[in-house]
Amino acid sequence: MTVVEDIPGEPVDARGRVEELRALRERARRGPSDRATEAQHAKGKLTAHERIALLLDEGTFREVEQLRRHRATGFGLEEKKPYTDGVVTGWGTVEGRTVFVYAHDFRIFGGALGEAHATKIHKIMDMAITAGAPLVSLNDGAGARIQEGVSALAGYGGIFQRNTRASGVIPQISVMLGPCAGGAAYSPALTDFVFMVRDTSQMFITGPDVVKAVTGENITQNGLGGADVHAETSGVCHFAYDDEETCIAEVRYLLSLLPQNNRENPPAAESDDPADRRAESLLDLVPVDGNRPYDMRKVVEELVDDGDFLEVHERWATNIICALGRMDGQVVGIVANQPQSLAGVLDIEASEKAARFVQMCDAFNIPIITLLDVPGFLPGVDQEHGGIIRHGAKLLYAYCNATVPRISVILRKAYGGAYIVMDSQSIGADLTYAWPTNEIAVMGAEGAANVIFRRQILGAEDPEAMRARMVKEYKAELMHPYYAAERGLVDDVIDPAETREVLVSALAMLRTKHADLPSRKHGNPPQ
Repeated sequence: MTVVEDIPGEPVDARGRVEELRALRERARRGPSDRATEAQHAKGKLTAHERIALLLDEGTFREVEQLRRHRATGFGLEEKKPYTDGVVTGWGTVEGRTVFVYAHDFRIFGGALGEAHATKIHKIMDMAITAGAPLVSLNDGAGARIQEGVSALAGYGGIFQRNTRASGVIPQISVMLGPCAGGAAYSPALTDFVFMVRDTSQMFITGPDVVKAVTGENITQNGLGGADVHAETSGVCHFAYDDEETCIAEVRYLLSLLPQNNRENPPAAESDDPADRRAESLLDLVPVDGNRPYDMRKVVEELVDDGDFLEVHERWATNIICALGRMDGQVVGIVANQPQSLAGVLDIEASEKAARFVQMCDAFNIPIITLLDVPGFLPGVDQEHGGIIRHGAKLLYAYCNATVPRISVILRKAYGGAYIVMDSQSIGADLTYAWPTNEIAVMGAEGAANVIFRRQILGAEDPEAMRARMVKEYKAELMHPYYAAERGLVDDVIDPAETREVLVSALAMLRTKHADLPSRKHGNPPQ
């Protein structure tokens, strides 16, 4: 059976044909029915076109293949052939720069992916790669269209292949605005950033019903794969928000910090914040006592333009901070230990989080500033058995492989292998600065004294007094603030209040940095 009731008849003249075209476009834009739109709104969700209107500059969206329909037959599909086939694709601008977008329309087949649906996505992805412009996916789909069988699965394969081909070439951003189950979850996982909305978006490979059948565990969709789960526990989600409007506004902000592609630098912006502004408050923000915690975010606020930055993975692996901001109008990536969480140690999750952020910055020509206050790697059986060696090596590999300008600042303590891994001069940092409060050593003075002077301490009449004396001696000999500078391992010891000025000057000098890499197909990073 063929659907014919909405196929236009013979036009009387050219103007008649144009009127019919307008009617078809309006029908495609409205979706299947007002009732379906009302149902979407009742769930607290916007339609595909409403979401695109929030993302793109007003009036700039140009839709591609709006009148596309599927060609499948059987299972009642031949009687239902809506325009767009459940996905809206096209391009527009964000702050005047071209951005490609595709948005699932949950009102049509629940946003499920079929052959025609996938072909539209493949086309817009290819266009984004060819044009060298970011790709944003607004995901609200029920997975593969079961009625189309293996054709739907092959459609996902084509998306995954293009995600991988575009990786590190153009920014790819996935915005989760509804359910995303099964193989469909892999495409967002392959992109650079994942945004989610609480209560309305979920991601999982197998849903609650399958989990219960296999393991006997009872869990809700949000409990299994909601925004908070992926923002705090799994690390799949980089940003989570309460509503779609805020979420999409933050996508626009992120795009303003990213280049169009890997051949360009991020866009500069005018800044009223003086490049040579002194940050006197830094002298009080960071305690000299290495055991006292403080909030590293406040340090970042003092350094970036107007205290404004976008933290990535804010709620996952909170012992390390990864953020994008500007200094003198130029975009920078910031990696910083967070003494307020687990004393700022490196563990499995922190290493993974920072490694991927460093790789993203390097791919898109974003200079990296590293702020160190790290006591080492987190000890423990769980960490060792979980592969802290392998995961810590990911961060080491990412830094060593990065060719963008890299500047490190040691605020307070930097101990052991964690000091090396956090972009030390020995692994290729272009410039390394230290505050007068810095302590760089293999380990803390107490631990070092217990190892080096063990016999003297045990043989002393007053072991505790001897231990205190040896700790003081070790600090004076090997941990004083200028020890590393005397050996050329730190380029300069600076006044904390001058940190912003020093960084801005160094970044300006390094802006034309060029690094020659050995010829190779690709590296083999630790997994």
